[in-house]
Amino acid sequence: MTVEGLAQNGKPTAGGLHPIQEGFWEKHGLQCGFCTPGMMMTTYALLKKTPNPSEDDIRWAISGNLCRCTGYVNIVKAVQYAAEKMNS
Repeated sequence: MTVEGLAQNGKPTAGGLHPIQEGFWEKHGLQCGFCTPGMMMTTYALLKKTPNPSEDDIRWAISGNLCRCTGYVNIVKAVQYAAEKMNS
């Protein structure tokens, strides 16, 4: 699985994006884009294992991916957005 394959293999929204991709777009969870594929794939794995993660769960899951642009706040919001969207 790759970040490009999320919308094809997952459940894309009406706009064609997977809820994870949509979350990063809607919640401004990316800046330069260097860490984005890793963050998205980590999110995918997390949400398969833990559909309703707490903020602590999210922060622990993404702790192996370094982002030099953000304070992780919007990345966490993006993951929460995706979790909510995928559970509705």
